[in-house]
Amino acid sequence: MLFKQQALLRQKLFVLGSLAVGSLLYLVARVGSLDRLPPICPIEGRFSPQNQDVATLRAMQYKRGLLHEFRKGNATKEQILLHNLVQQLPKAIIIGVRKGGTRALLEMLNLHPAVVKASQEIHFFDNDENYAKGIEWYRKKMPFSHPHQITIEKSPAYFITDEVPERIYKMNSSIKLLIIVREPTTRAISDYTQVLEGKERKNKTYYKFEKMAMDSNTCEVNTKYKAVRTSIYTKHLERWLKYFPIEQFHIVDGDRLITEPLPELQLVEKFLNLPPRISQYNLYFNATRGFYCLRFNIVFNKCLAGSKGRIHPEVDPSVITKLHKFFHPFNQKFFQITGRTFNWP
Repeated sequence: MLFKQQALLRQKLFVLGSLAVGSLLYLVARVGSLDRLPPICPIEGRFSPQNQDVATLRAMQYKRGLLHEFRKGNATKEQILLHNLVQQLPKAIIIGVRKGGTRALLEMLNLHPAVVKASQEIHFFDNDENYAKGIEWYRKKMPFSHPHQITIEKSPAYFITDEVPERIYKMNSSIKLLIIVREPTTRAISDYTQVLEGKERKNKTYYKFEKMAMDSNTCEVNTKYKAVRTSIYTKHLERWLKYFPIEQFHIVDGDRLITEPLPELQLVEKFLNLPPRISQYNLYFNATRGFYCLRFNIVFNKCLAGSKGRIHPEVDPSVITKLHKFFHPFNQKFFQITGRTFNWP
């Protein structure tokens, strides 16, 4: 009797196992079929509203699967020609600012099927050694893309480096430039926190933020401290305006990108003349991490590196007050020049 029951149980387990394997193979086949779909050109009005999410999903899936192989160097010249892929100079650059949210912005824009990002910071225009290698070296650092897509790179040091505006102008005088900013004092503290973490990993000591940000002789804000200088946005922007009109810049609210990313991304889509393709489907709040993560398709999600969202050290309130007062006139001028106002102290 016991033997018959065991045999019956084994038979049921075999049937259930077969069904499970069959279902898994079906899902794999379905995902694979999405990878073989042709690319979707980002032409306004091509998709009806009810089909937009499905079409966007398929375009993203196609792009992710195909371009990933080329980035890994697995493609032959014949495959590159077959798929009409090229390495294009960027049509838009995220030029800064450091600790403003440049990585988050780049990764979120990469959700758009018409955008292809350079994964690493190239540091072509701010590094004399790299710049001397020439524009072809720079182009070959770009990812493979379809001709209709926009290649975007980000190097936050561009914004504060004196030589960069002229160098970018010589490459492309009509390029679109993205600047993402946060409240200046918060950004300066975030800048300090990143450096502090690096020092601690190497078991090195580092001064407190208050000592770095304040001049010990005058008890005023230390403008020689790089983290403070970087947050004087208007000073850097004025140098760029010698080469580019303000219409070629778009200012992104880095604080809002953290708490409410979709409206900011929609503004960037409009600035880049892209059809609206990024939706709330692509962004979901991760309560554990405390910020939004990315959903590319039904099988691929991504959160930013764990180093993002570092906890800032406590800073003397009197120092924060002095920094707010110091940055205030520069902020007002920045608002006036850019036409965008933020709720900063």
